[in-house]
Order: sequence, then structure tokens, then C-alpha cells
Amino acid sequence: MSDIADSPARRAGRAREHLRTEGPAAARIVVTVALAWQVALWLGADQPPVFAAIVPLVALRGDPMTALGTSLQRTLGVVAGVLIGLAVLNLWRPSTLTLALVVSLGLGIGMVLRAGGGLNIQVAASSLLVFANASPDSYALDRAWETAAGATVTILLAPLLWPPDPQRILAVVSDDCGARLSRSLTGTAAVLGGGPAAARDNLMRVHAHVEAVHAGSARAREAERALRFNPLRRRQRDTVRLRAERIATADGLAVHVATLAGEVAAFTGRGDLAPDLARARLRVPELASLTARAVERALSGDDPRAAVAAARAGLAAYAHADSRPVAVALRRPLHRVLDALEVPPTGGQRLTYG
Repeated sequence: MSDIADSPARRAGRAREHLRTEGPAAARIVVTVALAWQVALWLGADQPPVFAAIVPLVALRGDPMTALGTSLQRTLGVVAGVLIGLAVLNLWRPSTLTLALVVSLGLGIGMVLRAGGGLNIQVAASSLLVFANASPDSYALDRAWETAAGATVTILLAPLLWPPDPQRILAVVSDDCGARLSRSLTGTAAVLGGGPAAARDNLMRVHAHVEAVHAGSARAREAERALRFNPLRRRQRDTVRLRAERIATADGLAVHVATLAGEVAAFTGRGDLAPDLARARLRVPELASLTARAVERALSGDDPRAAVAAARAGLAAYAHADSRPVAVALRRPLHRVLDALEVPPTGGQRLTYG
């Protein structure tokens, strides 16, 4: 009964949280859409300038740090698509064959006009809309200039209206990456010798964590690029760069963490390796915990050298006690994780801690 009574309060709390986290993003979309529409009217649109308003709606609907790239991608896609549609219609009449040609050309050019993203399907979509319109010449012209106007407004306003805080965002991403890698290491050690089903389930969980770390690394790179165009966050450049480097380190560590999970899944369930796995269960959980601690400290900005030294000492003792192939295979990913924490980033300078 108490759960039912509390449910309206919980719903209200969730609504307030959504408003707090998503309200600024919704507000920037509304303001930018309205201004893009008005600018297109000022520029002489004789029909409702829907194309100008669509650009900020699409560009700002996801991660606000990607607004510039999305706007450029959409503008390039519209212009290229319009030209493809007009060129094909000037040469052939509409038919199934020309339809296939238009879409093929649009997707082909979309592979080149990525504007920092993936396949730009806007090229094919715009060429297809021109192809299907009763007055392709006027439609194409209106769509091209209105889209450019909407993109210009979006690019100018996105850094100024409730700009995202990349420093805070990347701090959360870095902590999340560290937690995921730590759980992967300790979780893998926990299922060592626990049966094939548990090892396979752990491998799936580790792969999911690795994909999340990859996504976090991509977001960090985007945040670092976006900061170049954000005049309100210029003072954060050094901090954002350091956090992006740590997240890139996490991305590199994820490969070795996944390798450890794969080795455990491959060894578990083999009767001939049961004695080796029994010995490994006495050593690997502690070593995984020490390595996880080093990873967490590095990604949080603390100095990991003491934790790295402790993990290396444990690995050395394990190597002295057991030199069998299974033990060597289980130690190798942990060694590589520790090696990666000590390798300077690509810029040639070590990560700064503290």
C-alpha cells in the first residue's frame, strides 16, 4: 500500500529530474528552431521555411556537443542530394531504374561526405525528395538555401545557448569507463573455473562494457573537437584534453580486459585444465583486484603508480610460483593493462595525475 501511495511522488521526482537534465536541451532546440524559421522569412521565403527549421531540430536532438558536425553533415547532404536529383532528372524520365540510380549515387557520395560522422544518408534522402517532387527546380532551390540558413543559425547559436559542460560530462564518462573496466576485471576473475555457462555470461557482459567504453571514447573525442568552437568554455581546454586522454587510455585497456575474459571462457570447462584453473583461482582474483584499483586511480586522475607497483609485484610472485601455459595466458592481459597505464599518450607526455 505504501508503494502505491508513494508512486505519485516518485513520478513527480522523475519528472523534475527529466526537466532538470533535458529541459535546457529542449529549450535550445525551441529557440534555435524559431530563430532559423524567422531568419529564413527575413531572407525572403515565400512559403513556410520548414527546411530551415528542420536542421536545428535534427542537429540538436542528440548530444549537443555534436551539433556542429550534424549541421555540416546535413547541409552538405542536402546540397549534394539536390544536385544529384536535378542531374538525373535532366537526363532521364522518372522510372524504377532512375530511382535506383538516384539512391545509389546518393549513398555512394554519402560515404564520402561524412562531415566527421558515419554514412550521410541525407544525400540519398534529398535526391529522392527532389526526384519525387512535381516542380523539382523550385523545390531544390528552396531546400538548399533554407537548409543552409538553418545550419548557419544552428552553428552560431549552439555554442551560446545553454552550452554543454564538457569538463563535467567527461568526468562522468571517465568514472563510468573506470568502473566498467574494474567490474570486468574482477567479474572475470570471479568466474574463473566456475563453469562454462558463467564464463560465457561474463564474456557477454565484458563485451557490453567494452562497447560502452568505446562509445565513451568517441564522445570524448567529439567533446574535445566541439570545444574549439565554444567560446564560453575555452578555459576548460587543458582539463578536457587531460580527461579525453584518460578516456582514450581506457579505450586501449578495454582490448586487454576483453582478452582476459576470452581466455577464461576458453579454458573453463576443460577437464585437462582443471588443476591449472584451481591453482589460478588462488591467485588471479587478487591480481585482478589490484589491477582494477590501478585502472580506477588512473582514470579518476589520481596517481596509479603505487597500485601498479603492487599489481606487478603480485604478478611477479605468481610467475615465480606457476610458469604453466594457463597461468602465463592469464597473466599476459594483466601485464598489458599495467603496461598501458605507464605508456605516455600519443602526444609524447605522460598523463597528469592529481
